[in-house]
Amino acid sequence: MSEHSNATPAPAGDSVPLAGSERPAAARIQATHGPVDPARRIEVTVILRRQEPLTQMPAEPMSREELADRHGAAADDLRLATDTFTRLGAEILDADPASRRLRLAGTVEQLSRFFGTRLEEVTSSGPHGHDITHRHRTGTLRIPRELDGIVTAVLGLDDRPQARAQFHAIPLAAARTSYTPPELARIYDFPAGADGSGQSVAIIELGGGFGQADLDTYFAGLGITGPTVTAVGVDGAANQPGQDPTGADGEVLLDIEVVGALVPKAAVLVYFAPNTDAGFLDAIINASHATPTPAAISISWGQSEDEWTAQARTAFDQALADASALGVTVTAAAGDNGSTDGATDGKDHADFPASSPHALACGGTRLDANPSTGTISAETVWNDGPHSATGGGYSDTFPTPAWQKKAATHGGHHTPVPKPVPGGRGRGVPDVSGVADPQTGYKVRVDGKDMVIGGTSAVAPLWAALITLFAQSTNRHFGQIQPLLYSRTAGFRDVTAGNNGTYQAAAGWDPCTGLGSPDGKALLAAINSGS
Repeated sequence: MSEHSNATPAPAGDSVPLAGSERPAAARIQATHGPVDPARRIEVTVILRRQEPLTQMPAEPMSREELADRHGAAADDLRLATDTFTRLGAEILDADPASRRLRLAGTVEQLSRFFGTRLEEVTSSGPHGHDITHRHRTGTLRIPRELDGIVTAVLGLDDRPQARAQFHAIPLAAARTSYTPPELARIYDFPAGADGSGQSVAIIELGGGFGQADLDTYFAGLGITGPTVTAVGVDGAANQPGQDPTGADGEVLLDIEVVGALVPKAAVLVYFAPNTDAGFLDAIINASHATPTPAAISISWGQSEDEWTAQARTAFDQALADASALGVTVTAAAGDNGSTDGATDGKDHADFPASSPHALACGGTRLDANPSTGTISAETVWNDGPHSATGGGYSDTFPTPAWQKKAATHGGHHTPVPKPVPGGRGRGVPDVSGVADPQTGYKVRVDGKDMVIGGTSAVAPLWAALITLFAQSTNRHFGQIQPLLYSRTAGFRDVTAGNNGTYQAAAGWDPCTGLGSPDGKALLAAINSGS
């Protein structure tokens, strides 16, 4: 780091540290370019406290107005925060009580002073290996004393890339076996007669884009009319296809093509946000608070828990809890780097946001099946090596949720979960699974080329589509569906062979494939019958 990195400007007025805002230096910094231009205009997201804790999910989905009235920001808190930041010279772009969110704008000099930090410009190696130049800070933020306890997070000052796409692409000819989404619907016995009519599904993307011609060609090749797909920009980001065909574009088109082929009559909204903690959070909030409320949100991006600040993890978990309260089921990829989640400290790590108890964490399998008959000959844990294997394990941040303390095995008896492991007994990941091995992956079309893509990033849209079919079939939204799934004794194909590094598959729930892969019709029947 440069000589400037240890010096921080004096905060404006009396200030206090913001708990959880501590941030270490970015990994793999290639170059440091000095202080960011103090006159540059930037935007940040500020999160305020709830007026009333959201400790239990409502029996029925809440309206956005009910959420705001009970669990949003108190009017006095919002007013004080708005007045304080305005007095200091910030521009208030948006103030939303339901999501407890303020969007502020100001110069680098102003916002650095407000929050007691210094922003440098550095180039670091991003999550997909590309060098990226970005703003960078270290240490703890400060906030005005009058907002102590009211402001819970300040995100976006440092705009380093926050997450990686959880996918693996290979040429079509190299795949041992591959499946189209309709073939997987047959293999996993998705409910027939449902097509997503009357539902909407949101997909979060932190880069890349799609072209309509790719979608038209792909769905025509499957003999179906695809859904209406709408790109929604967040925090200045937009749909930008063709710039990263081997990277983010593959993620975007995989997600849309899996969802679109399985729920072709649903409205599909793709939220494009900057790959920063603030952009990612704003996309989740915008998607979950949309009208109409989506049945599901699919997230195929994540990063090891310890790569997030504590304030960001809390803000994300609360946003996912809000989504659940509104009736939205959020599916999240569990990671593609085995039990270590790609960390190099010799320890196991869970991937976030999949490790949030308010996300349905989706793990990966290797699938050998007959696509024409739907018969499965074998399904095992996906593990082609340390950097091509399903994530799974135990959270170091979130305690074991009540609904996971005893996980139903498929024989109807119960096994304590999680099993004792070194370092604690946190929330277990994943909850559910589906095919993710690129050697038995998904046939997709990306930037004019047909290829096969695997990774748990494919499992998140697979399950988002299945939940959407459930929503259509039952005429209800499920929100946090895990308590329902963990209380069922049917509806899953148990995966009992293989490992993801440290953890071994076993009968019942395990930290490789969770409860198992879906038996769609049986699971819908179990949900309807309460069995």
